[in-house]
Amino acid sequence: MYSQNEAELVAIGQSIGEKLQAGDVLVLTGDLGAGKTTLTKGIAQGLGIQQMIKSPTYTIVREYEGRLPLYHLDVYRIGDDPDSIDLDDFLYGGGVTVIEWGELLDATFLDDHLNLFLEHLGDGRKISGKAQGPRSQALLEEIFHD
Repeated sequence: MYSQNEAELVAIGQSIGEKLQAGDVLVLTGDLGAGKTTLTKGIAQGLGIQQMIKSPTYTIVREYEGRLPLYHLDVYRIGDDPDSIDLDDFLYGGGVTVIEWGELLDATFLDDHLNLFLEHLGDGRKISGKAQGPRSQALLEEIFHD
């Protein structure tokens, strides 16, 4: 998938958000400025969230209410010390969890989750995915083959 600008990246995120179910976990991976928070803004729109989405870099987690709760985490600052915050409340709650920099967590820490990779490509962004588990595999197919 390819996004030429911020508006297209938000639209892709919105399409993803419309497909999400309670318990879904998305791990967003990409360099600084790759569009992780922008994609999350679209995901929030797809979940019917009206609030402004801000990067949770310094707060670690932000929670938003919509069709489903959205738990937006940035684990860059906790790295491989997930015990510094009780992530279970967000990973196994009744909402959708979006984790920026989740690749920094111990791979065994997350169960079924969908990795979305954002890369700079020219002036736009290339988005690819990799599923870890049956629900995320179904979601991956729905997102990339619709």
